[in-house]
This record gives sequence, C-alpha cells and structure tokens, in this order.
Amino acid sequence: MTQTGVLKRSTILIHGSVGMPLAIIGYPLVVYLPPFYAQEIGLNMGLMALVLVLARMSDVITDPLIGTLSDRWQTRLGRRKPWLLMGTPLMLLGTVMIFMPPDGAGLGHLLLWTVLMYLGWTMVTLPYGAWGAELSPLYHQRSRVTASREGYVLIGLFLAALAPAIVQSMAARFAAGETDGALMSFMIWLVGSDGQLSMGYGPILAGMGWMLLLMLPVTVLLVVLFVKEAPARSIQRTEWKKGLRVLKNNGPFKRMMLMLLIVITGESFRNALSVFFMQHVIQIQAQIGMMYLLYFGVGILGIPFWLLLGKQIGKHKAFCVAVGVSSASILGMFFLQAGQLVPFAIMFALKGFCFAAFQFLPLSMLADIVDLDTARSKEHRTGLFFAMSGMAQKLAMAIGLGLSLGLLALVGFDAQATTHSADQLLALRVLYILGPVSLYMAAFAIAWRYPLTSERQERINQWVIRRNARVEMAARTN
Repeated sequence: MTQTGVLKRSTILIHGSVGMPLAIIGYPLVVYLPPFYAQEIGLNMGLMALVLVLARMSDVITDPLIGTLSDRWQTRLGRRKPWLLMGTPLMLLGTVMIFMPPDGAGLGHLLLWTVLMYLGWTMVTLPYGAWGAELSPLYHQRSRVTASREGYVLIGLFLAALAPAIVQSMAARFAAGETDGALMSFMIWLVGSDGQLSMGYGPILAGMGWMLLLMLPVTVLLVVLFVKEAPARSIQRTEWKKGLRVLKNNGPFKRMMLMLLIVITGESFRNALSVFFMQHVIQIQAQIGMMYLLYFGVGILGIPFWLLLGKQIGKHKAFCVAVGVSSASILGMFFLQAGQLVPFAIMFALKGFCFAAFQFLPLSMLADIVDLDTARSKEHRTGLFFAMSGMAQKLAMAIGLGLSLGLLALVGFDAQATTHSADQLLALRVLYILGPVSLYMAAFAIAWRYPLTSERQERINQWVIRRNARVEMAARTN
C-alpha cells in the first residue's frame, strides 16, 4: 500500500484469492452434504439436520471471541496472519473427515468434525475479512478489495457448480463401460471407491474436498507471504462487552445489519426453493446444473459493472439498483410455464448478474462503518464488526432456510412425490416469487436512506488521521 492508501493491483488480486477456496466449501455443505449422509451413509434425516444446526450454533460463541482476539493479538507476523495459518489445517482436516468419512461414520462423527471444520472456517474467514477492510482507508479502494475477493468467491462457486457435472459425466461413462484410459483411472483413484466410480453424492463431495485441499493452502500461503497487514490504529482499548454497546449506538451499523439480515434471509429463502421450482414448475431438472453454471458465470461478469456503479452513485444506491433488478427478474418468473427454458435462463442469469452486488457491496459498506466507530471510540475493532456481521448472515441463512421449507411443508408439498396438484404447484410458485421479493423490497427501503456516503466517509477518515497525528506528536514530545 502507498502512503496515499492506493493499493497495487497485485496486492488486491493476491489478497482476494483466498475467497475462491472458501466459496468452494460453502456450496456442497448446503446442497450435497445432507443427501449424502441421509441416502448413502444412512443417517436419520431429522437427527442429521439437528446435528448440522447445533454445529452451526457453535459460531455464536466463536465468532465474537475470535473477532475480538484477532483485533488485539499482536505477533511478529501481525494480528490477522497467525489466525489464517492456524485455522487452515483445522478447516482442511474437518472437511476431509466430513466429505470423505470412514466406514461406520455416524452422527457423532458428523457433529465432531463439522464443529471443528466451522471453528477452522471462522479462524480463517473473520481475520481475513477484517484484514481486507484494513488494507486501505479509502472509500473506493475498499470497493476494489471487496470486489476482488467476491470475484474469487464467484469463481469458486462456478468451480463448485462445475465439479458435479464433471464427476457425473465421468461416472456415466464408467457405467456405460468406458473404464479404461488414464483420465478415468485418475478419477477412480481420486473420488472413486473400491475401483468403482458411482453416480452418487460421495464422489462429488470427494472431488470438492480435493479442490479445497489444493487451493486453500496455496492461496493462504500467498497472501501471508506477499500481502502486508496495515498497522494497528487503535489508540485505546475497551472491553468487548463495552464494544458491543458501542455497536448498538452506531446508527449506520444497525441499519446495515438490518439490511443484511433481511436481504440474506430473502436469498436463503429463494435458494432453498430454487431446485424445487426448476424441477416441478418449470420442469427443467436435467438443466439445473447448467442453470447454476450460467448464474455464477454471469455473476462474475457483473463485478466490474457494480464496482463502477458504486463509484458513480454510491455503494448503498448501487445495492438498491441490484435489489430492484433482482426483484423484477424474479417477478417475471411468475408467468413462466413448464418447459420455458430460455425465458427462465434469461431471468435466472439476470438475477445472477446482481448476485455480485449482493456479495461485495455490503462488506465494503461495513469497512466504511469501522471508520465511524474508530472516530468515536478511538479503537479499531474491525474484527468485532465483521464477527457481528458474520453472525447476522448465518442467522439470516438459517431463518430463510427454515421459513421457506416450513411454509412449503405447511401447504402440503411433498418433495419426494413425482406429481403434485395444481394448488401445490401454485403455492410453490407464490412462495418462490413473492417470499424473497417482499424481503428484497424491505431491504431496499432500509438501504436507500443509508447515511454513510463517500463524502462523509472521507471526512471521517481525514479526521481520524489528523487526530492520530496529534497523539503521535504529543507522545514524541513527552
């Protein structure tokens, strides 16, 4: 970083690269892990869901603890880097044990290793996110940092969506008798079992586990070696409980948290119903994987647009535009009928184009809020802010998932049935369309009146710089 706060492109690209393997693990945890343990391992679905919820609840304790410790723990490597180095092996070990479990694995195995995997994940993601927010004090430089990271996240999601297609394609060739060749032998060794390559969920999870094993250590090592941490700017320290009270009195933070909670609840609500909607209403089950490849691919292409729009009209207004376009694309799906693949693909791609804005604009806004807290409290608590934001996102994901599936069950929709009544399909259509759109519109209203603009953030940052300079001069004088 230069003295002006302008970052080198290489710094931004290397720092953002860790987002790619982190995205790869999130996708299979939601989509493929439950059916794998229910159908192929044979665990009770209800007990397995309870185990996964309990594992996720451990973050309520670890998130604020690690966020606060990473703000305060000073080492020769810095405050953030040691956490990535410690968390990476724990996260990798947990992932291997739950994605490629040994014979006889049960509920205890799943609970233990999922909790440890989430602990490693928290040790990596929270300090990493706080580190990115501290790389530059400049409003638009932060957008570049978060855009780079979320661009890698979208690439990771794209790879995660591509992996099942590759594995299942090779498994189909194996089933058809094409068992020879170097590539097939390699795939059987990598993700197969007992010399076989099946069409089940096990090979898919194994493939994603190998992707994480290869990518996470490399990207973490690159960022630790080649990206410098910004020096700690804290002038005084407060206890974390007092810090939480300060957060409660931070108006922009409360508004941003509420906006984030609502919009991610809407996203989780929609994501939980997307496969049902594509399979039973649009009836394009064979193209679902391709739709997600399109979704994430277009999302990657949208990053420069949202970055430029945020610079032109402000991050919060660019976010509102993304919310509005997303709502319009989803509402258009209400009128689609079975077999209308192309119109659905266009609307789904339009929603994917907005996905990038949902990913990086709120995080960039959070980095600006940290400056306001620094000006008021004389302490730089980036880790604590990102910990509270992470908790809100995880809570929203749980609410959206539970609410959508609960309502779907309430209207009598049976996910295992092959045919459904017109009333059940209409209920699914209404839930998939109106559920997320109503939440998006609430987030739109909150975000539109967001007060922390680029001009105000620049004034706050300059005030903090002048105050720190006065304190340093007084210290040298004494």
